[in-house]
Amino acid sequence: MDPGDLFGAGPRAVSLAAGADVTGFRNAVRRLVAGDVPPERVVWSVGEAPGLFGATDESGETPPLALPRGVADLVTRVVPHRDPERYALLYTLVWRVLHGERRLLEVSSDPLVHRLERMAKAIARDLHKMHAFLRFRLVEGEGPERFVAWFEPDHHILQAAAPFFVGRFRSLHWTILTPEGSALWDTAALTFGPPGRREDAPTSDGFEAGWRDYYESTFNPARTNLAAMRAEMPKKYWRNMPETAAIPGLVRAAASRTDSMIERAPQKPIKRDPVRAVAAMADQAPESLDALNAIIRRSEPLVPGATQAVLGEGRVGAAIAFVGEQPGDHEDRQGRPFVGPAGQLLSKAMAEAGLVRGDAYLTNAVKHFKFEERGKRRIHQNPTAGEVSHYRWWLERELDFVAPRLVVALGATAVLALAGRAIPVTRARGPAEFGKGYAGFITVHPSYLLRLPDGAKDEAYAAFVQDLRRVGELATRLAA
Repeated sequence: MDPGDLFGAGPRAVSLAAGADVTGFRNAVRRLVAGDVPPERVVWSVGEAPGLFGATDESGETPPLALPRGVADLVTRVVPHRDPERYALLYTLVWRVLHGERRLLEVSSDPLVHRLERMAKAIARDLHKMHAFLRFRLVEGEGPERFVAWFEPDHHILQAAAPFFVGRFRSLHWTILTPEGSALWDTAALTFGPPGRREDAPTSDGFEAGWRDYYESTFNPARTNLAAMRAEMPKKYWRNMPETAAIPGLVRAAASRTDSMIERAPQKPIKRDPVRAVAAMADQAPESLDALNAIIRRSEPLVPGATQAVLGEGRVGAAIAFVGEQPGDHEDRQGRPFVGPAGQLLSKAMAEAGLVRGDAYLTNAVKHFKFEERGKRRIHQNPTAGEVSHYRWWLERELDFVAPRLVVALGATAVLALAGRAIPVTRARGPAEFGKGYAGFITVHPSYLLRLPDGAKDEAYAAFVQDLRRVGELATRLAA
């Protein structure tokens, strides 16, 4: 018997885990709504044993609730708040929405909505502070490189904030310590553990002196505004940030530095010779394909998230070079081009056309995988024109070193990278002139064939194989 039945329609107790228990709250709400329990009968507790009225029965399946998306989103944003009334307020919101006030969130003047929105904004500010003011420091003398940071958030935001640092520092081993819990990323999985202590995190590392020098060199004394600095960089975070040690001296010297800047005689800007600048850049250019690949390998992806750069594959001097769009999920994980489903289809079509994959050079216009995470899947996203332009210098140097007789553009992105402008593939399919000292050929990307319905796939694949036969014939003529 439910202990609440001793009092008739008595209170129902719900005990949730400490911190931000989003899953526990959602499950409790489903059970309470299924039992038609109004908000005034619910007693919420966090991280405690059930009290006088017992706990809500957690057995059995309950159907999900059909809530407006905005309500579900607001629940996720508010649960990390420290306010002990947050769960009661959110359940009241859900109850009212399910009992005739479907558009309640649109009434910003409603006291409940107003309070919850203010709580959500407080969480957003806390996340911003964590993203901006958390500093990782190298743990020295412990074998493999590892970084640790200490942070004291105002709310229970660790689990909500950690994915940001996964995206930003995906290739590093790091740990975030807070008074309530810890987050650990080992370059493959994100896990959460027990609370940490400030003394468990390094207080400095070798990088900080360089960072402090950079901060001092970019500090503008003429724009010193102490009130704005305190508002944007609250004092509680100062101990975690190396640049704050330099701020008092910079502020004290700001007035004299500003006067010196005003008194200094104006100088004409230095005119740079563009010819000499280009020549200097040429002198610094890589001298081999291996040297170029080393630069690409060290470079961070333009859009964060990729596991590694995917380099071209094949031999220098190959007669034919194939240029695709960008690596996919399989390529990003293995570090090799054209090894996923589209690459397997390309290999099959090349074999049918009489081309040997090992004799060709295969690469991509963009060297890093761009994707959107949906659950456990990484869904490919097309690179923008700006991203293609960013990688274009690398592609041109790469083809200079390989020196193929014929370059095959697989799809519209490759055409954009090679020609410098968008050209419809279906209209320009066949021999092309990219103006780079080698012959060109335009055809579809094999991933295009994979997206076609079954009825059209066979015909399109046959046309693709025929294109590759023409590529082989053209390469043979160019060699003669």
